[in-house]
Amino acid sequence: MTPEAAIGGNARPEAGVRQELYRSMLRTRRVEEAIVDRYAEQEMRCPVHICIGQEAPPTGVSAHLQKQDHVYSAHRSHGHYLAKGGDMPAMIAEIYGKADGCAVGKGGSQHLIDLDAGFICSAPILASTISVGVGDAWAARRRGEDRVIVIYFGDGSTEEGAFHEALNFAGVNKLPIVFVCENNLYSVHTLLETRQPENQTVRRLGPPNGMESFDGDGNDVEEVWRLAEYAVNKARNGGGPTLLEFHTYRWMEHCGPLDDTHLGYRSVEELESWKARCPVDTYRDRLMEDGSVDQAWLDAEEKTLHSEIEAAFTAAQNSPFPNAEELFRHVYPE
Repeated sequence: MTPEAAIGGNARPEAGVRQELYRSMLRTRRVEEAIVDRYAEQEMRCPVHICIGQEAPPTGVSAHLQKQDHVYSAHRSHGHYLAKGGDMPAMIAEIYGKADGCAVGKGGSQHLIDLDAGFICSAPILASTISVGVGDAWAARRRGEDRVIVIYFGDGSTEEGAFHEALNFAGVNKLPIVFVCENNLYSVHTLLETRQPENQTVRRLGPPNGMESFDGDGNDVEEVWRLAEYAVNKARNGGGPTLLEFHTYRWMEHCGPLDDTHLGYRSVEELESWKARCPVDTYRDRLMEDGSVDQAWLDAEEKTLHSEIEAAFTAAQNSPFPNAEELFRHVYPE
């Protein structure tokens, strides 16, 4: 059977799964919008990298993961954290720097962690978590653990040496990894075509490193779901790593809650063309058309989410700051 046949062509998930995919994307979108709305209050003092527009990849991938599977992220980590089952109130508290945060208020937006959910870490240093995730997969292999490792990164990370070394090691040792590139075209303010040779793709880097690779529409959650199903099952069953490249787009500025088209590195027209392909709205319309959901269901989801998010922000604002002694915990000598 060819990989394309194994992936299932245009096969769709069951109706209940479709509802869960939409619910997950909507949850991430509404949480991010709430952060954007409140950030100007200056109570959240850490930098935030908002993933509005990029909700589909973590949703479609995490739909196939189990609790014992591990996820590694980078600086734009909120969607990865939430989709893997991370504690949303703890994430909000962390962004506020509070003791109830998932990193006890010491890490902020770029250092989320939830070991119970299998979300191992996120980090701001470009490509820094890729080799750590590969090491985790190597350890799982040696211990005989049933664990798939998912490593998320952007297109900018593929220009780092650590990325290429990690892919090579994973391919040589057939490790249980799914490498997920969220290609949003930009590394900070620099367009992909000015950073890499013309007509090249991230996907092309898989086969030379001993692994299959696929690319897909990162705004179509069902396409992500199909590709991820193949890659995760393959990793879990001893078939080795897969590189997935998803083409998507961030709506907000590189770092922060604002628009940035006034900077001139991308046009309003380009941004609007991607907004017209909104992964959340287009999937909602698709589910309405096929009868998977109706307006009453959508309204109920929005109401439930609103209450959940409001409660999380209230709890975060009321949470205490960590004690000074907390600075000396989780610090280890070399």
